[in-house]
Amino acid sequence: MLITMAISKAVIASLLVSLLIFHLVEADNHEMASGRNEGGVARSLLEKIDCAAACNGRCRLSSRPRLCKRACGTCCQRCNCVPPGTSGNTEVCPCYASLTTHGGRKKCP
Repeated sequence: MLITMAISKAVIASLLVSLLIFHLVEADNHEMASGRNEGGVARSLLEKIDCAAACNGRCRLSSRPRLCKRACGTCCQRCNCVPPGTSGNTEVCPCYASLTTHGGRKKCP
């Protein structure tokens, strides 16, 4: 009697863990199928953005546009993301915000 009760508790626990894992996988599949990234912007994971156009927009008010576009282009190629606007908004693209130079300064404009 004691052994069967222990076995049934183990079966119930494994069933609950399995249901939890199934739920998490389904939620992840649903999020991937909707084509949304962390920032909520719809984009395919395999689709590359137009870095030249994105960096032109990002650097349009820069005092050194050629330097800005070169740095932005490097960051865009690595991250496949450029934050909107001419400055700030880096929370939309954490990869872009995290890149630094050898000296530890922010690499991406």
